[in-house]
Amino acid sequence: MATWRPDPSFYPSPRMAAKAPKETLAYVAAFDPDRRRPDAIAVVDVDPASQSYSQIVGQVEMPNVGDELHHFGWNACSSCLCPNAPHPHVERRYLVVPGLRSSRLHIIDTKPDPRNPKIVRVIEPAEIAEKANYSRLHTTHCGPEGIYVNALADRDGKAPGGIFLLDHQSFDVLGQWEMDRGPQKLAYDFWWHLGHDTMITSEWGTPDTFENGLVPEVLLGSKYGRRLHFWDLHKRKHVQEIDFGEEHQLVFELRPAHDPTKAYGFVGCVISLKDLSASIWTWYRDGDRWAVKKVIEIPAEPADPDLLPPVLKGFSAVAPLVTDIDLSMDDRFLYVSCWGTGDMIQYDVSDAFAPKETGRVRIGGIVSRASHPKAKNGALNGGPQMVEISRDGKRVYFTNSLYGAIDPQFYPEGIDGWMVKLDVADGGGIAFDENFFVDWPKGHRPHQVRLEGGDCSSDSYCYP
Repeated sequence: MATWRPDPSFYPSPRMAAKAPKETLAYVAAFDPDRRRPDAIAVVDVDPASQSYSQIVGQVEMPNVGDELHHFGWNACSSCLCPNAPHPHVERRYLVVPGLRSSRLHIIDTKPDPRNPKIVRVIEPAEIAEKANYSRLHTTHCGPEGIYVNALADRDGKAPGGIFLLDHQSFDVLGQWEMDRGPQKLAYDFWWHLGHDTMITSEWGTPDTFENGLVPEVLLGSKYGRRLHFWDLHKRKHVQEIDFGEEHQLVFELRPAHDPTKAYGFVGCVISLKDLSASIWTWYRDGDRWAVKKVIEIPAEPADPDLLPPVLKGFSAVAPLVTDIDLSMDDRFLYVSCWGTGDMIQYDVSDAFAPKETGRVRIGGIVSRASHPKAKNGALNGGPQMVEISRDGKRVYFTNSLYGAIDPQFYPEGIDGWMVKLDVADGGGIAFDENFFVDWPKGHRPHQVRLEGGDCSSDSYCYP
Protein backbone atom coordinates (compact mmCIF):
# COMPACT_ATOMS: atom_id res chain seq x y z
CA MET A 1 0.00 0.00 0.00
CA ALA A 2 1.57 3.29 -1.13
CA THR A 3 1.33 6.46 0.95
CA TRP A 4 2.02 10.09 0.10
CA ARG A 5 4.47 10.52 2.95
CA PRO A 6 6.97 8.11 4.50
CA ASP A 7 5.49 5.88 7.17
CA PRO A 8 5.90 7.72 10.51
CA SER A 9 7.42 4.53 11.98
CA PHE A 10 10.34 4.72 9.51
CA TYR A 11 13.39 6.42 10.99
CA PRO A 12 16.54 7.41 9.09
CA SER A 13 18.81 6.53 12.00
CA PRO A 14 18.78 4.47 15.20
CA ARG A 15 19.10 7.73 17.15
CA MET A 16 15.79 8.91 15.74
CA ALA A 17 14.16 5.51 16.29
CA ALA A 18 15.09 5.67 19.98
CA LYS A 19 13.04 8.89 20.29
CA ALA A 20 9.91 7.28 18.82
CA PRO A 21 6.59 7.00 20.68
CA LYS A 22 6.22 4.06 23.05
CA GLU A 23 4.69 0.86 21.78
CA THR A 24 1.17 0.04 23.00
CA LEU A 25 0.77 -3.41 21.43
CA ALA A 26 2.94 -6.49 20.97
CA TYR A 27 2.34 -9.22 18.39
CA VAL A 28 3.35 -12.69 19.58
CA ALA A 29 3.65 -15.93 17.65
CA ALA A 30 1.83 -18.76 19.44
CA PHE A 31 1.93 -22.39 18.33
CA ASP A 32 0.36 -25.70 19.30
CA PRO A 33 3.19 -28.21 19.91
CA ASP A 34 0.73 -31.09 19.46
CA ARG A 35 -0.37 -29.73 16.07
CA ARG A 36 -4.06 -30.27 16.83
CA ARG A 37 -5.31 -26.69 16.63
CA PRO A 38 -4.23 -23.78 14.44
CA ASP A 39 -1.32 -21.60 15.50
CA ALA A 40 -2.01 -17.90 15.97
CA ILE A 41 -0.61 -14.40 16.19
CA ALA A 42 -1.76 -12.99 19.52
CA VAL A 43 -2.06 -9.28 20.28
CA VAL A 44 -0.91 -8.26 23.77
CA ASP A 45 -1.72 -4.90 25.39
CA VAL A 46 1.58 -3.37 26.61
CA ASP A 47 0.23 0.09 27.48
CA PRO A 48 0.48 0.56 31.28
CA ALA A 49 -2.30 3.15 31.15
CA SER A 50 -4.75 0.68 29.60
CA GLN A 51 -7.41 -1.25 31.51
CA SER A 52 -6.36 -4.39 29.61
CA TYR A 53 -2.63 -4.03 30.29
CA SER A 54 -0.77 -7.38 30.25
CA GLN A 55 -3.70 -9.14 28.58
CA ILE A 56 -4.20 -10.79 25.20
CA VAL A 57 -6.65 -8.44 23.48
CA GLY A 58 -6.80 -9.95 20.01
CA GLN A 59 -5.79 -12.95 17.95
CA VAL A 60 -5.73 -14.20 14.39
CA GLU A 61 -5.67 -17.95 13.86
CA MET A 62 -3.96 -19.59 10.92
CA PRO A 63 -6.19 -21.45 8.42
CA ASN A 64 -4.33 -24.77 8.89
CA VAL A 65 -2.83 -26.80 11.73
CA GLY A 66 0.82 -27.70 12.22
CA ASP A 67 2.54 -24.56 10.93
CA GLU A 68 4.83 -24.07 13.98
CA LEU A 69 4.94 -20.28 13.78
CA HIS A 70 8.43 -19.19 14.71
CA HIS A 71 10.18 -15.98 13.61
CA PHE A 72 8.20 -13.34 11.74
CA GLY A 73 8.62 -9.72 10.73
CA TRP A 74 7.24 -6.61 9.06
CA ASN A 75 6.79 -6.13 5.33
CA ALA A 76 8.63 -2.78 5.46
CA CYS A 77 10.78 -0.88 7.92
CA SER A 78 13.31 1.93 8.23
CA SER A 79 15.58 0.40 5.59
CA CYS A 80 13.05 1.74 3.05
CA LEU A 81 14.71 5.15 3.56
CA CYS A 82 18.11 3.90 2.37
CA PRO A 83 19.54 5.91 -0.53
CA ASN A 84 20.63 2.88 -2.56
CA ALA A 85 17.13 1.38 -2.91
CA PRO A 86 14.58 3.82 -1.50
CA HIS A 87 10.93 2.84 -1.03
CA PRO A 88 9.76 5.63 1.30
CA HIS A 89 6.08 5.33 0.38
CA VAL A 90 5.54 1.77 1.60
CA GLU A 91 3.69 1.21 4.87
CA ARG A 92 4.78 -0.86 7.86
CA ARG A 93 1.44 -2.58 7.83
CA TYR A 94 1.73 -6.31 7.17
CA LEU A 95 3.25 -9.07 9.25
CA VAL A 96 5.04 -11.73 7.20
CA VAL A 97 4.59 -14.94 9.21
CA PRO A 98 6.27 -18.20 8.15
CA GLY A 99 5.54 -21.70 9.35
CA LEU A 100 8.78 -23.46 10.19
CA ARG A 101 7.31 -26.93 9.90
CA SER A 102 4.68 -26.33 7.20
CA SER A 103 6.77 -24.06 4.94
CA ARG A 104 3.63 -21.95 4.52
CA LEU A 105 3.84 -18.14 4.51
CA HIS A 106 1.05 -15.93 5.88
CA ILE A 107 0.57 -12.23 5.13
CA ILE A 108 -1.35 -10.54 7.96
CA ASP A 109 -2.77 -7.02 7.77
CA THR A 110 -2.62 -5.11 11.07
CA LYS A 111 -4.63 -2.20 9.70
CA PRO A 112 -7.23 -0.69 10.11
CA ASP A 113 -7.69 -2.34 13.55
CA PRO A 114 -4.30 -3.28 15.05
CA ARG A 115 -6.01 -5.38 17.74
CA ASN A 116 -7.87 -7.40 15.13
CA PRO A 117 -5.36 -8.37 12.40
CA LYS A 118 -6.55 -10.28 9.34
CA ILE A 119 -4.92 -12.79 7.01
CA VAL A 120 -4.95 -11.36 3.48
CA ARG A 121 -2.82 -13.91 1.67
CA VAL A 122 -1.41 -17.39 2.22
CA ILE A 123 1.52 -18.52 0.09
CA GLU A 124 1.56 -22.29 -0.06
CA PRO A 125 4.77 -24.34 0.18
CA ALA A 126 4.37 -25.61 -3.39
CA GLU A 127 4.67 -22.06 -4.75
CA ILE A 128 7.77 -21.37 -2.67
CA ALA A 129 9.32 -24.67 -3.75
CA GLU A 130 8.61 -23.94 -7.42
CA LYS A 131 9.88 -20.36 -7.45
CA ALA A 132 12.70 -20.52 -4.88
CA ASN A 133 13.42 -24.25 -4.29
CA TYR A 134 13.23 -23.81 -0.49
CA SER A 135 11.25 -25.15 2.49
CA ARG A 136 11.17 -24.91 6.33
CA LEU A 137 10.84 -21.14 6.52
CA HIS A 138 12.54 -19.61 9.53
CA THR A 139 13.17 -15.81 9.60
CA THR A 140 11.92 -12.74 7.75
CA HIS A 141 13.55 -9.30 7.49
CA CYS A 142 12.44 -6.21 5.61
CA GLY A 143 15.28 -4.91 3.46
CA PRO A 144 15.82 -2.08 1.01
CA GLU A 145 14.97 -4.23 -2.02
CA GLY A 146 12.02 -6.14 -0.57
CA ILE A 147 11.23 -8.83 1.99
CA TYR A 148 13.91 -11.41 2.71
CA VAL A 149 12.88 -14.85 3.99
CA ASN A 150 15.29 -17.59 4.91
CA ALA A 151 14.68 -21.30 4.87
CA LEU A 152 16.48 -24.18 6.53
CA ALA A 153 16.23 -26.64 3.65
CA ASP A 154 15.64 -27.04 -0.05
CA ARG A 155 12.26 -28.14 -1.38
CA ASP A 156 13.04 -31.77 -0.48
CA GLY A 157 14.06 -31.01 3.11
CA LYS A 158 17.78 -31.35 2.40
CA ALA A 159 20.73 -28.96 2.35
CA PRO A 160 21.36 -26.29 1.28
CA GLY A 161 19.07 -23.89 3.07
CA GLY A 162 19.13 -20.25 2.06
CA ILE A 163 17.23 -17.05 1.36
CA PHE A 164 14.57 -15.91 -1.08
CA LEU A 165 12.87 -12.58 -1.73
CA LEU A 166 9.27 -11.42 -1.77
CA ASP A 167 8.01 -8.29 -3.45
CA HIS A 168 7.10 -5.87 -0.63
CA GLN A 169 3.84 -4.78 -2.29
CA SER A 170 2.45 -7.83 -4.11
CA PHE A 171 4.10 -10.42 -1.80
CA ASP A 172 4.91 -12.50 -4.86
CA VAL A 173 7.86 -14.88 -4.50
CA LEU A 174 10.63 -13.39 -6.64
CA GLY A 175 13.15 -16.19 -6.35
CA GLN A 176 16.28 -17.44 -4.65
CA TRP A 177 18.66 -14.77 -3.37
CA GLU A 178 22.05 -16.50 -3.65
CA MET A 179 24.04 -16.15 -6.86
CA ASP A 180 27.13 -17.93 -5.55
CA ARG A 181 26.73 -19.73 -2.19
CA GLY A 182 30.26 -21.11 -2.02
CA PRO A 183 30.59 -23.74 0.77
CA GLN A 184 27.42 -22.70 2.67
CA LYS A 185 25.03 -25.60 3.30
CA LEU A 186 23.28 -25.08 6.63
CA ALA A 187 21.13 -22.05 7.50
CA TYR A 188 19.56 -20.49 10.57
CA ASP A 189 19.57 -16.70 11.09
CA PHE A 190 20.65 -13.84 8.81
CA TRP A 191 21.27 -10.13 9.15
CA TRP A 192 23.37 -7.48 7.43
CA HIS A 193 25.55 -4.40 7.62
CA LEU A 194 23.93 -2.16 5.01
CA GLY A 195 26.72 0.40 5.35
CA HIS A 196 29.31 -2.25 4.54
CA ASP A 197 27.31 -4.14 1.88
CA THR A 198 27.64 -7.35 3.89
CA MET A 199 25.20 -10.09 4.86
CA ILE A 200 25.94 -12.57 7.65
CA THR A 201 24.27 -15.98 8.01
CA SER A 202 24.46 -18.60 10.76
CA GLU A 203 23.67 -22.33 10.96
CA TRP A 204 21.41 -24.90 12.62
CA GLY A 205 20.81 -28.15 10.74
CA THR A 206 18.59 -29.94 8.23
CA PRO A 207 15.01 -30.88 9.20
CA ASP A 208 15.87 -34.53 9.87
CA THR A 209 18.14 -33.35 12.71
CA PHE A 210 15.67 -31.07 14.54
CA GLU A 211 12.02 -31.69 13.59
CA ASN A 212 11.78 -34.56 16.07
CA GLY A 213 14.11 -32.92 18.58
CA LEU A 214 17.85 -32.54 18.87
CA VAL A 215 19.67 -35.75 17.94
CA PRO A 216 22.37 -36.59 20.53
CA GLU A 217 24.58 -38.34 17.99
CA VAL A 218 24.49 -35.32 15.70
CA LEU A 219 25.21 -32.95 18.60
CA LEU A 220 28.07 -34.98 20.07
CA GLY A 221 29.45 -35.55 16.57
CA SER A 222 29.61 -31.77 16.09
CA LYS A 223 27.37 -32.00 13.04
CA TYR A 224 25.07 -29.09 13.91
CA GLY A 225 25.85 -25.57 12.78
CA ARG A 226 29.14 -24.04 13.95
CA ARG A 227 29.96 -21.52 11.23
CA LEU A 228 29.30 -17.96 10.19
CA HIS A 229 29.09 -17.02 6.53
CA PHE A 230 29.79 -13.56 5.14
CA TRP A 231 28.33 -12.44 1.83
CA ASP A 232 28.60 -9.56 -0.60
CA LEU A 233 25.07 -8.21 -0.17
CA HIS A 234 24.89 -6.51 -3.56
CA LYS A 235 26.53 -9.28 -5.60
CA ARG A 236 24.72 -11.97 -3.53
CA LYS A 237 28.00 -13.87 -3.38
CA HIS A 238 29.62 -15.83 -0.54
CA VAL A 239 32.97 -14.28 0.39
CA GLN A 240 34.10 -15.86 3.69
CA GLU A 241 33.40 -18.67 6.15
CA ILE A 242 34.44 -18.76 9.80
CA ASP A 243 34.39 -22.13 11.59
CA PHE A 244 34.04 -21.86 15.39
CA GLY A 245 35.52 -25.32 15.87
CA GLU A 246 34.13 -28.75 16.74
CA GLU A 247 33.59 -27.85 20.39
CA HIS A 248 30.98 -25.19 19.59
CA GLN A 249 27.53 -26.21 18.49
CA LEU A 250 24.44 -24.29 17.38
CA VAL A 251 25.76 -20.87 16.37
CA PHE A 252 22.41 -19.12 16.29
CA GLU A 253 21.16 -15.57 16.72
CA LEU A 254 22.85 -12.64 14.96
CA ARG A 255 22.65 -9.05 16.19
CA PRO A 256 24.70 -6.51 14.19
CA ALA A 257 25.35 -3.01 15.50
CA HIS A 258 22.48 -0.67 14.61
CA ASP A 259 24.85 2.19 13.77
CA PRO A 260 25.57 1.65 10.06
CA THR A 261 29.09 3.04 10.40
CA LYS A 262 30.03 0.17 12.75
CA ALA A 263 31.25 -3.11 11.30
CA TYR A 264 30.69 -5.49 14.20
CA GLY A 265 27.96 -7.54 15.80
CA PHE A 266 27.22 -10.34 18.26
CA VAL A 267 26.30 -13.99 17.84
CA GLY A 268 25.34 -16.56 20.46
CA CYS A 269 26.61 -20.13 20.61
CA VAL A 270 24.12 -22.37 22.44
CA ILE A 271 26.48 -24.99 23.85
CA SER A 272 30.07 -26.14 24.19
CA LEU A 273 30.64 -29.88 23.96
CA LYS A 274 33.60 -29.43 26.29
CA ASP A 275 31.76 -28.21 29.39
CA LEU A 276 28.14 -27.32 28.46
CA SER A 277 28.94 -23.59 28.66
CA ALA A 278 27.36 -21.07 26.33
CA SER A 279 29.17 -18.16 24.72
CA ILE A 280 28.78 -14.84 22.95
CA TRP A 281 31.14 -13.86 20.16
CA THR A 282 31.85 -10.54 18.48
CA TRP A 283 32.40 -10.52 14.74
CA TYR A 284 34.36 -7.59 13.40
CA ARG A 285 36.33 -6.28 10.47
CA ASP A 286 40.04 -7.16 10.67
CA GLY A 287 41.80 -5.49 7.76
CA ASP A 288 40.15 -6.78 4.59
CA ARG A 289 38.69 -9.87 6.29
CA TRP A 290 36.10 -10.67 8.95
CA ALA A 291 37.11 -12.21 12.27
CA VAL A 292 35.43 -13.40 15.49
CA LYS A 293 36.38 -13.26 19.16
CA LYS A 294 34.73 -14.96 22.12
CA VAL A 295 33.80 -12.14 24.52
CA ILE A 296 31.43 -13.82 27.01
CA GLU A 297 31.40 -17.34 28.42
CA ILE A 298 28.51 -18.46 30.64
CA PRO A 299 29.32 -21.63 32.58
CA ALA A 300 27.04 -24.55 33.31
CA GLU A 301 25.75 -24.84 36.89
CA PRO A 302 26.22 -28.01 38.98
CA ALA A 303 22.90 -29.69 39.75
CA ASP A 304 21.41 -32.78 41.35
CA PRO A 305 20.95 -35.36 38.56
CA ASP A 306 17.55 -36.28 40.02
CA LEU A 307 16.33 -32.79 39.08
CA LEU A 308 17.64 -32.95 35.52
CA PRO A 309 16.00 -34.21 32.32
CA PRO A 310 17.51 -37.38 30.80
CA VAL A 311 19.53 -35.41 28.26
CA LEU A 312 21.51 -33.71 31.07
CA LYS A 313 21.53 -36.30 33.90
CA GLY A 314 24.92 -37.71 32.99
CA PHE A 315 26.51 -34.27 33.24
CA SER A 316 25.16 -33.40 36.71
CA ALA A 317 24.86 -29.82 35.49
CA VAL A 318 22.40 -27.37 33.94
CA ALA A 319 23.55 -25.92 30.64
CA PRO A 320 22.78 -22.18 30.25
CA LEU A 321 21.51 -22.82 26.69
CA VAL A 322 21.77 -19.31 25.23
CA THR A 323 18.99 -19.45 22.67
CA ASP A 324 18.41 -15.76 21.91
CA ILE A 325 20.16 -12.41 22.22
CA ASP A 326 19.10 -8.85 21.45
CA LEU A 327 20.96 -5.52 21.21
CA SER A 328 19.53 -2.17 22.32
CA MET A 329 19.08 0.54 19.72
CA ASP A 330 22.01 2.59 21.02
CA ASP A 331 24.27 -0.49 20.77
CA ARG A 332 24.98 -0.26 24.49
CA PHE A 333 23.19 -3.18 26.12
CA LEU A 334 23.12 -6.80 25.00
CA TYR A 335 20.44 -9.06 26.48
CA VAL A 336 21.20 -12.78 26.68
CA SER A 337 18.50 -15.44 27.21
CA CYS A 338 19.69 -18.47 29.20
CA TRP A 339 16.82 -20.85 28.53
CA GLY A 340 18.35 -23.65 30.62
CA THR A 341 19.25 -21.87 33.85
CA GLY A 342 16.42 -19.32 33.66
CA ASP A 343 18.61 -16.21 33.58
CA MET A 344 18.13 -13.09 31.49
CA ILE A 345 21.44 -11.24 31.61
CA GLN A 346 22.13 -7.65 30.62
CA TYR A 347 25.66 -6.73 29.50
CA ASP A 348 27.09 -3.31 28.79
CA VAL A 349 28.75 -3.79 25.39
CA SER A 350 29.84 -0.19 24.85
CA ASP A 351 33.19 -1.87 24.29
CA ALA A 352 32.20 -4.72 22.00
CA PHE A 353 35.28 -6.70 23.00
CA ALA A 354 34.96 -6.29 26.77
CA PRO A 355 31.32 -6.73 27.90
CA LYS A 356 30.43 -6.06 31.53
CA GLU A 357 27.44 -7.64 33.27
CA THR A 358 25.09 -4.91 34.51
CA GLY A 359 21.91 -6.81 35.35
CA ARG A 360 20.41 -10.25 35.82
CA VAL A 361 17.03 -11.73 36.65
CA ARG A 362 15.98 -15.37 36.93
CA ILE A 363 12.63 -16.89 35.97
CA GLY A 364 11.77 -20.50 35.25
CA GLY A 365 14.79 -22.69 34.57
CA ILE A 366 15.28 -26.46 34.40
CA VAL A 367 16.17 -26.71 38.10
CA SER A 368 15.44 -23.34 39.70
CA ARG A 369 11.78 -22.96 38.57
CA ALA A 370 11.96 -19.34 39.69
CA SER A 371 8.63 -17.54 39.89
CA HIS A 372 7.30 -14.05 39.14
CA PRO A 373 5.47 -11.67 41.49
CA LYS A 374 2.28 -11.97 39.47
CA ALA A 375 2.46 -15.72 38.75
CA LYS A 376 -0.11 -17.88 40.53
CA ASN A 377 1.56 -21.29 40.70
CA GLY A 378 4.91 -20.23 42.19
CA ALA A 379 7.05 -22.62 40.12
CA LEU A 380 7.47 -21.63 36.49
CA ASN A 381 9.03 -23.76 33.78
CA GLY A 382 10.59 -22.90 30.49
CA GLY A 383 13.03 -20.02 30.65
CA PRO A 384 13.90 -16.73 28.98
CA GLN A 385 13.81 -17.37 25.25
CA MET A 386 12.73 -14.96 22.50
CA VAL A 387 13.62 -11.45 23.70
CA GLU A 388 12.62 -8.08 22.25
CA ILE A 389 13.59 -4.55 23.27
CA SER A 390 11.60 -1.34 22.88
CA ARG A 391 13.07 1.27 20.57
CA ASP A 392 13.98 3.56 23.47
CA GLY A 393 15.66 0.69 25.33
CA LYS A 394 13.51 1.13 28.45
CA ARG A 395 11.48 -2.08 28.22
CA VAL A 396 12.39 -5.69 27.50
CA TYR A 397 9.83 -8.40 26.69
CA PHE A 398 10.41 -12.13 26.50
CA THR A 399 8.64 -15.50 26.27
CA ASN A 400 9.61 -19.03 27.35
CA SER A 401 9.21 -21.63 24.57
CA LEU A 402 11.99 -22.65 22.19
CA TYR A 403 10.64 -25.19 19.69
CA GLY A 404 7.86 -27.77 19.89
CA ALA A 405 10.02 -30.89 19.57
CA ILE A 406 12.90 -29.58 21.72
CA ASP A 407 10.90 -28.16 24.65
CA PRO A 408 10.16 -31.62 26.15
CA GLN A 409 13.79 -32.72 25.86
CA PHE A 410 14.72 -30.16 28.51
CA TYR A 411 11.33 -29.68 30.20
CA PRO A 412 9.83 -33.21 30.03
CA GLU A 413 6.65 -32.25 31.89
CA GLY A 414 5.81 -29.79 29.12
CA ILE A 415 6.02 -26.01 29.10
CA ASP A 416 3.29 -23.74 30.43
CA GLY A 417 3.66 -20.56 28.41
CA TRP A 418 4.25 -17.09 29.79
CA MET A 419 5.38 -13.65 28.68
CA VAL A 420 7.02 -11.07 30.95
CA LYS A 421 8.45 -7.58 30.81
CA LEU A 422 11.52 -5.99 32.37
CA ASP A 423 12.05 -2.32 33.16
CA VAL A 424 15.54 -1.00 32.40
CA ALA A 425 17.22 1.49 34.73
CA ASP A 426 19.17 4.44 33.39
CA GLY A 427 22.78 3.39 33.11
CA GLY A 428 21.96 -0.32 33.35
CA GLY A 429 20.14 -2.72 35.62
CA ILE A 430 16.91 -4.65 35.04
CA ALA A 431 13.89 -5.56 37.16
CA PHE A 432 10.57 -7.29 36.53
CA ASP A 433 7.51 -5.17 35.93
CA GLU A 434 5.49 -6.80 38.71
CA ASN A 435 2.23 -5.93 36.95
CA PHE A 436 3.09 -7.59 33.65
CA PHE A 437 2.75 -11.35 33.44
CA VAL A 438 0.82 -13.08 30.66
CA ASP A 439 -0.16 -16.58 31.76
CA TRP A 440 -0.45 -18.00 28.28
CA PRO A 441 -3.68 -19.88 27.45
CA LYS A 442 -3.21 -23.65 27.49
CA GLY A 443 -2.87 -25.32 24.12
CA HIS A 444 -0.50 -22.68 22.73
CA ARG A 445 3.07 -21.73 23.59
CA PRO A 446 4.40 -18.23 22.92
CA HIS A 447 7.51 -17.60 20.86
CA GLN A 448 8.67 -14.47 19.02
CA VAL A 449 7.54 -10.96 20.00
CA ARG A 450 7.21 -8.06 17.58
CA LEU A 451 6.41 -4.56 18.81
CA GLU A 452 4.03 -2.07 17.25
CA GLY A 453 5.97 0.35 15.05
CA GLY A 454 9.19 -1.67 15.11
CA ASP A 455 11.70 -2.83 17.69
CA CYS A 456 15.40 -3.51 18.13
CA SER A 457 15.56 -6.60 15.90
CA SER A 458 13.16 -5.58 13.12
CA ASP A 459 14.78 -2.55 11.47
CA SER A 460 18.08 -1.64 9.85
CA TYR A 461 19.35 1.87 9.11
CA CYS A 462 21.47 3.63 6.52
CA TYR A 463 22.22 6.82 8.45
CA PRO A 464 24.14 7.03 11.77
